[in-house]
Amino acid sequence: MKFVVVGNPGNRRVAMFADAVRAAGLPPAKVVAWREILAGTCAIPTDSLVRVDSPGEDPYVDRLLRGAKAHPYRVDGSGAWYSAFTKGLQRLRETVAGTPGARLLNDVDDIAVMFDKRRCHEVLRQAGCPVPPTIDGVDGYATLREKMRERGWTKVFLKPAHGSSASGVVALTAHGSRAAATTSVAMTPEGLMNSLRVHTYRDDEVADLVDRLCVDPVHVERWFPKASLNGRTIDLRVVVIAGQATHAVVRASRHPITNLHLGGTRMDVAGLRAVIGEPRWREWLDTCEKAAARFGRTLMVGVDLLPGIGWRRHVIGEVNAFGDLLPRLTGLPDGPAAGLDTYAAQVAACTGVPCRT
Repeated sequence: MKFVVVGNPGNRRVAMFADAVRAAGLPPAKVVAWREILAGTCAIPTDSLVRVDSPGEDPYVDRLLRGAKAHPYRVDGSGAWYSAFTKGLQRLRETVAGTPGARLLNDVDDIAVMFDKRRCHEVLRQAGCPVPPTIDGVDGYATLREKMRERGWTKVFLKPAHGSSASGVVALTAHGSRAAATTSVAMTPEGLMNSLRVHTYRDDEVADLVDRLCVDPVHVERWFPKASLNGRTIDLRVVVIAGQATHAVVRASRHPITNLHLGGTRMDVAGLRAVIGEPRWREWLDTCEKAAARFGRTLMVGVDLLPGIGWRRHVIGEVNAFGDLLPRLTGLPDGPAAGLDTYAAQVAACTGVPCRT
């Protein structure tokens, strides 16, 4: 069995998957660089399993995707990025299809849907998965406020439709003429930049921020009030491999955005399970597996589950194509990947059970 990883050489994601392949006693994984994919010069070995990983964290690849104005921390330009990214995915699919015995471990159409929050939300809604209600057709702050007033909403999350890792996400509260926004976006003379610090903007600054974000497509959903544990707002990232929930991490924060790189912290999953009880925990995992089933041609997805206040309700926030970067996290002790990290679990799924491709 031969593995190929489409990624950026030297990237930690690529390295961790290669380590898992090596630890399984398999031939070293071959790395096919994203710059080769985007340039149309890649070749795939015959009889190989091809894993597609993130094109992020490489300035040269970012310039290929975003154009000459690319910047490693830039928020705006996600529309151009998505167009170039999906063209690269199609080129990869054609290359794999023309290579004898080669198979993709993650379907490129699935990836394209997961990287469009509007399409992903609709796929989940049609499948009967619990998701927040949305506002369509937002092209600026004035339109957003008008549509919020029509629905009687005072709180929304606005997200770049093609963003990831909380890039450009805004938690917005509006009452009358007043508005406040919590976000990782820093508004600078050079453009909108991602920051590791969470910012708060008010009133005219909020209008300016939203107008600038709406240059690219956005996804807007009603703010779902999340539960708290030990005084912190929480949500979960659940990794589903070959149709089964294998790993889970509880992300906790003092502000509405829980991503770990923005100051969120991991909480003990066992402690949460003790609070909510096993029947509810199993219900949450079932929801994550149901969401993952909509992308059944893809070996692994990361599902973001938002528990509601009082634990009675929950919704799916997003489904992530590259949601398995969870260093030092081993599988749920009563699950099929106990003792394995997310990468080792995927290798085991391919060597021990038929790959869902």
